[in-house]
Amino acid sequence: MGIPRGPDEVTAAWFAEHLGWQVDDVSVTEIGAGLGVSSAVYRAMLSGDAPPSVVVKLTAIDEAAAFTSTVLGMYRREVAFFDQLAASAPVRVPTGHYGAVSGDGADVVIVMEDLGALRVCDQTVAMSMEDARRCVDALADWHAHWWGRTDGLCESGAAVALGDPIYPALLPGLFDEGWAKLCASAGCAPPAPLVPIGERFSGAIAGLLERLDTGPTTVLHGDFRGDNLMFAADDSPVLMDFQLIGTGAAAYDLAYFVTASLDVDAAQEHELFQRWVERLTRAGVDRGELADMWDQYRRAALFCLVYPGVACRGMDLDEPRQQALANTMMARMARAVVDLDLESQLP
Repeated sequence: MGIPRGPDEVTAAWFAEHLGWQVDDVSVTEIGAGLGVSSAVYRAMLSGDAPPSVVVKLTAIDEAAAFTSTVLGMYRREVAFFDQLAASAPVRVPTGHYGAVSGDGADVVIVMEDLGALRVCDQTVAMSMEDARRCVDALADWHAHWWGRTDGLCESGAAVALGDPIYPALLPGLFDEGWAKLCASAGCAPPAPLVPIGERFSGAIAGLLERLDTGPTTVLHGDFRGDNLMFAADDSPVLMDFQLIGTGAAAYDLAYFVTASLDVDAAQEHELFQRWVERLTRAGVDRGELADMWDQYRRAALFCLVYPGVACRGMDLDEPRQQALANTMMARMARAVVDLDLESQLP
């Protein structure tokens, strides 16, 4: 028995073979409907000599999402994260019990700690500023921990640099397909401020990525947003989903978090940016290395239009939760376009 192709192959015998757990009974139910785009996510309830429950991630059901995840090495990255980086992460992450990916990177299984009892963040609902500040602090701690310490991570498969040729080779086409799908959707038409940018965006991707891969680098989470965050009993953030681990300018993660997950005004956005900068410096990052981070933040905010564009290519825009997520992300992105004058960043 190798990598399960579906939940029916996540059996007691499979757990015994791959994890050494003596499981008497297994009950598997989907938990990622409307949330998981790049993977199919399940909870396995176990009886016997094993944890009472675990989360199991498998290859995405949607073929377009599975294709994107495969060609961008997303399944390889998440398995490598648990193997190489999770133990030293400065922010709480789930314990990884097992991970495997096929030779072609198309099939994956990850078995991890079930954190379902923690407070869940719903990205379609406005996050409080108190929680946002906690997340910004955790993000600064993450960045400071790996600041200037990214050597070998791309070579090992744990990360992909923002400047990697795979991105400008694939993202423009994937974005254009997703953007066309959004524009044709009755329920997810892009807001007016995004329309002139979306029409020109694919031609700007390579240049934006090149700039975001210059200067001091750190490990990027790559998908730091509300749906990938939970909160422990003490309200400290817990981070999920490591399929887009990368290296590049740290402002990338912050810009994506603010523009995708928060309902903020310009003053609050600047407050969170300054909070992040101050926490980085207190952690030992040289302030001089942060001199151009606001410019990098604005570039990253513009680039983050790629997320709803590419993700929607593999989303069911008639499914209520996925439709709500797409619309929420675009509405927040439209706010950023106006407040940060992002159209001026286009060539």
